[in-house]
Amino acid sequence: MLRVAIVGGGLIGGKRAREVVRAPDTRLIAVVDKNLERAQALAQQYECRAQADWTTVTSSPEIDVVVVATTHQWLAPITIDALKHHKHVLCEKPLAMNAEQAEELVKCAASNGSWLKTGFNHRYHPAVWKANSLACSGQIGRILHIRCRYGHGGRMGYDREWRADVQQSGGGELLDQGVHAFDLFRWFLGSFQDIYAVLSNAFWQMPVEDNAFCTLTTPTGQVASLHASWTQWKNLFSFEVFGTNGYLIAEGLGGSYGTERLIVGKRAAQFGKPEEHVLEYAGEDCSWSAEWKDFITAIRASRPPLADGYDGWQALRLVQAAYASARERRAISLT
Repeated sequence: MLRVAIVGGGLIGGKRAREVVRAPDTRLIAVVDKNLERAQALAQQYECRAQADWTTVTSSPEIDVVVVATTHQWLAPITIDALKHHKHVLCEKPLAMNAEQAEELVKCAASNGSWLKTGFNHRYHPAVWKANSLACSGQIGRILHIRCRYGHGGRMGYDREWRADVQQSGGGELLDQGVHAFDLFRWFLGSFQDIYAVLSNAFWQMPVEDNAFCTLTTPTGQVASLHASWTQWKNLFSFEVFGTNGYLIAEGLGGSYGTERLIVGKRAAQFGKPEEHVLEYAGEDCSWSAEWKDFITAIRASRPPLADGYDGWQALRLVQAAYASARERRAISLT
């Protein structure tokens, strides 16, 4: 039985707590939040301790695994302290405020014999998972390009929340939702050679971007494009992979993003209208449970988890290069 502490008692911390309690081989020991009342509310729900000081769990011999689900400025400090105390850590995306911090976390995990996982639950959405499996098995031939559209519309007062404060967030929509797309691009295509980005404040009056337009190219000429938006108004997730023999379109994430489904298209031999097959994944969002199961399995098997610390670091390198590209108004080389 692996003993778990969750630092951050908000929405995501609550999702993680639910999966820890559901799993047969993990036990939730404590919930930590600087807002003790919030920690107590979640702890009471799952019958565990509530604490306000995160150092009490990162250093505790009673804890085996720490989940870090805080605002961005605390991700790296809490994670590195847990790693130094030989805890395994699942740290929510984007893992750190910048790539330099993320690299330090990866090195710290390696030197202390701990496993570090980045919270990239989008890999575990069944439509995305199936799309990756089909793409890797050659079902659509050689991948030509990928297009992702991802966004929502914020809410009243969004420009006054912590995401609008660069000291707490480190960036805007690109770092918030766009980093998920960058991770998926890497999962499907591998490393990239160049990136060009345009960022804007189209609507929200805040010092971070509310829209990000990015184009990435691989060394072999494959292209990935992203539009991440806080002015989408109606929530949207669309991840389209086009190959020489067909295409894969994963869309919807459940809930307000619509029913999750995968469209598998096959290019007709003589061209014309393609043959399509649609797979629907209705019901509860199972990505959180699948991700937690993979992490615990990896710890027990002493192997790197899928979407590990290195993947978080590399996704942050792409984000950082995109910010440099937008600032300098030129393509940035990633090699």
